[in-house]
Amino acid sequence: MPSEFANSDRPVIAISMGDPAGIGAEVIVKALAGPNAQSNLRSLARFRILGSAGTLDRAAANAGITPFWRVVDHDRLGDANVLNPPSGDSSAEGDVLVIDRHGSHEVSMGKVSAAAGHLSFHFVDDAIAMALRPAGDPWRADAIVTGPISKEAWKRAGHGRYPGHTELLAERCGIPSAAMLFHAPAESGAGRRELNVVLVTIHVPLMRVAGLLSPDRIARVIEQGAAAVREFGHDSPRVGVCGLNPHAGEHGLMGDEDDRVIVPAIELARSRGINAEGPFPADTIYNAALRGRFDLIVAMYHDQGLIPIKVLAWDCAVNVTLGLPIIRTSPDHGTAFDIADQNMADAESMTSAIELAVRLAKRKAATAR
Repeated sequence: MPSEFANSDRPVIAISMGDPAGIGAEVIVKALAGPNAQSNLRSLARFRILGSAGTLDRAAANAGITPFWRVVDHDRLGDANVLNPPSGDSSAEGDVLVIDRHGSHEVSMGKVSAAAGHLSFHFVDDAIAMALRPAGDPWRADAIVTGPISKEAWKRAGHGRYPGHTELLAERCGIPSAAMLFHAPAESGAGRRELNVVLVTIHVPLMRVAGLLSPDRIARVIEQGAAAVREFGHDSPRVGVCGLNPHAGEHGLMGDEDDRVIVPAIELARSRGINAEGPFPADTIYNAALRGRFDLIVAMYHDQGLIPIKVLAWDCAVNVTLGLPIIRTSPDHGTAFDIADQNMADAESMTSAIELAVRLAKRKAATAR
């Protein structure tokens, strides 16, 4: 993270813990207490963790980390008085505050349950509400970072109408739809270029994808993605658009959606000043991006975008939700129930998600001045 973000004007980042039976608590604790964390993340922002204090304590104990947060009961959320540290508290400004929602004692680590789904749903709902508070409210968050959830647990808890975070965020923010962009930062030591991938459709069955595509929808996502990568420092982003069918349809031999729907969308985006090209076969476009031809890839459906990202940058990619009035990032991995409570989780993706949230919050504040 560049040094210009380390100043006294620190944003507030709300972090939802994710499913308490998974690795969310572990990666949050490790990210905020990681190497040089005191001179990095915890000096760049103030944090409000929506979660379970007991689960965070357990993760810290497993990792040999001394807790570095102050705990307040969820019932005190919104009370400005609790944001001030108790008299004589040497932790000064309360850089990390845990808003403790009770109920984790009903959760078995590594197991899907309605109890865990109920908690994780309310963790993120509280985080969204904090980000939507008006400017000047002491409990307002400048960005949110969401820990991994179990969609099955949400369904068991009665929240199955939301296929994931993105759909809940769109509803709470009052917008018709949101887009998912995955950002993998460049890694000089590994020789890896930055990779950005935005999805046109998200959590829908594959058989429904073609029917959901339209020139307007694709062009809107191209435009949203291009705007996002400009925030990452690409002033004139080069956008490569995937085809839907093998070989991008081969001019109608393998489906007509590429010529009939995607080509008009690209033309529409170009008419709006965006440097977009395609459609290209999805099995070759990622190599072109990694060679430096594109700053952004537009994928038509979930796995078309996510498989390359998770193969090429599984350890550090970040999910960014586009089209919202608030900033939201998250790690690109799931709950990893199979390694929960074993101190085996890698926190790099969570660290990247927090770093990007801070960066975007700083940029948004500077632009508003």
